[in-house]
Amino acid sequence: MDLSQPEGENYANPKTCFFHVFFKAAAVAFYILSTLFVDSFVIVFVITVVLAALDFWVVKNVSGRILVGLRWWNEINDEGESIWKFESLDQQSLARMNKKDSWLFWWTLYLNAAAWVVLCIFSVIKFQFDYILVVGVCLSLSIANIIGFTRCQKDAKKQLQAFAAQTITSRFTSTLQSAFNVV
Repeated sequence: MDLSQPEGENYANPKTCFFHVFFKAAAVAFYILSTLFVDSFVIVFVITVVLAALDFWVVKNVSGRILVGLRWWNEINDEGESIWKFESLDQQSLARMNKKDSWLFWWTLYLNAAAWVVLCIFSVIKFQFDYILVVGVCLSLSIANIIGFTRCQKDAKKQLQAFAAQTITSRFTSTLQSAFNVV
């Protein structure tokens, strides 16, 4: 992953980028501010988890599809086994994806999880073990998206490699056939 933000490009989907960042920032900001100013654990828990769940849904179903062209979901088959399903745009469309959008997507995905880990450490240090539950739920939603999109990206790369190998093989075969047909 490139550390520097791409230059010279504007965001292709600014509204999607806004909501991709908004729910992450809202959940973390509300959690931090509410632990300082609100005495009710229930209010902190409910609102923070609702904001994190909204972030999970937006990332999984909207911004992942629009900003990086990836989508994932998990199904349970008849035997009770978990099966991961991945979808990605075709390779030409993926190549045209906006680099700034992609950069924002991946960095905020990882930074959000890092923020929840830091907040978990602070909860342990401050002996606020009930707040570890809030952080744990938010962190698990964040990690689920990281795992899903990372696997989806790897699956898209495998599909590209398989497509390239198939294309090269078919071109080679047709070249050989045409060479023998000429002779």
